[in-house]
Amino acid sequence: MEPGRKDLRPVVAFFTPPTLPAPMARARPAEERSGRQTPELVLAGRAFVRGRLQPVEIGLDSEGRIQSIGKVRAGGARRDLGDAVILPAATDLHVHFREPGGAAAAESIAAGTVEAALGGVTLVGDMPNNEPSVDSVETVEAKAARVRGRAAVDVLIYAAPTRAAALDGLARTAGAFKVYESPTTGIGEGVSPSSLPALLGRLAELDLPVTVHAEDPELFVPSSVPRDPAGWNAKRPVRAEDSAVERLLPPPPPLRLHVAHLTTARSIGRLRAAGVSFEASPHHLLLSERSGSDARFKVNPPLRSEEDRRGLWEAFSRGEVPCLASDHAPHPIDAKERPFEKAPSGMPGVETMLPLLLARVRAGALGLPALVAAACDRPARWLGQPLGRLAPGHRANFLIVDFRERVRLDAARLHAPCGWTAFEGWEAIFPREHYRDGVRIVDAGEYVGRPSGIVVRPEYARGAPPGAA
Repeated sequence: MEPGRKDLRPVVAFFTPPTLPAPMARARPAEERSGRQTPELVLAGRAFVRGRLQPVEIGLDSEGRIQSIGKVRAGGARRDLGDAVILPAATDLHVHFREPGGAAAAESIAAGTVEAALGGVTLVGDMPNNEPSVDSVETVEAKAARVRGRAAVDVLIYAAPTRAAALDGLARTAGAFKVYESPTTGIGEGVSPSSLPALLGRLAELDLPVTVHAEDPELFVPSSVPRDPAGWNAKRPVRAEDSAVERLLPPPPPLRLHVAHLTTARSIGRLRAAGVSFEASPHHLLLSERSGSDARFKVNPPLRSEEDRRGLWEAFSRGEVPCLASDHAPHPIDAKERPFEKAPSGMPGVETMLPLLLARVRAGALGLPALVAAACDRPARWLGQPLGRLAPGHRANFLIVDFRERVRLDAARLHAPCGWTAFEGWEAIFPREHYRDGVRIVDAGEYVGRPSGIVVRPEYARGAPPGAA
């Protein structure tokens, strides 16, 4: 690890809202930090730097890093971006691509990462509930082999800690762990309450971040037969989330604990007081149990009441939710057209997550600093990556956004093979361009890159990346 990179470790302090944290220090030669070397490319325009939009010039070096920010008097190619805005590219902590497995036709790694690129996401964390489950060194390496030469953006691979004998090996090959407290898609049974403390204690020794799906199945309503999203909310009620979150606290030190897809403001204060990371998803922020009546609106955990949704949104807009994550989980439309109780849970979202929230910024309902912190900066920090902010030494993964270019979402024009969205007709703002390591991979809203995405692991993790020599 280079000197200064330790700042990429998760720390409680970076969850303090609404002020954005200070830029991460990185050890780079002084002449690069000062801009004395000639940059390969200079971009001039309004950029989100140090917590606000300001006119700057950004110099990129030949290695695909940000070399300098400020007045650049000399350089190679130069672009003036006019009224467009330069933003850091986003990290999506939580996606469910369907490969490997029988559901891969609904979403391959290749297709899902192109969707991510078009939506402004430069790194995805892919969950382990595949067929077979990603719970061994061999299955991690098999998924990593599917990423190489096929992924449009970088991929961090989550592993399921279901095999005690495999944990040490997974700590050296996987990028993170995912623990399920309840059944969900591809997970028949969650971790029992009696074994949860010992499991978390063991994971605390392994130096990887741990994400938990927090629902207590003991509080599900078995007699309930859901016919619509409101019925699904009644079957898997808020109190099941409250109970599951409470079981996680306090986490054993030094566990890097993250709670997935919170649905109400009820647990936010508890997690913030405990210094625990967590996320909210666009569908829980923007949709309620009354937003639709069919299984396209069936997700785990369920969409909640409008009152709960509003409370979650208000906390998010105040900067009190550290991370935004899509929980992208596409299913073919014919699967969603089954009787509600038999239809699978989940909805596509990696392509629309950032565009939906950029439109809320444009409408004045959300501040840009809160969005950039939750979608770009904090998720990248959590996964130990030099991404998520415009700062010297960071990878030149950024977006060009014109807030005047608003569109209405149309599933026929999106790129998810499942062919539908729960946000049909909603206003969105897509990035005009997306740069990865200084190379444009999206231009005029079209994917123009090559499948050069790599498998990444936190810089503080043990061992080498999957498949490394």
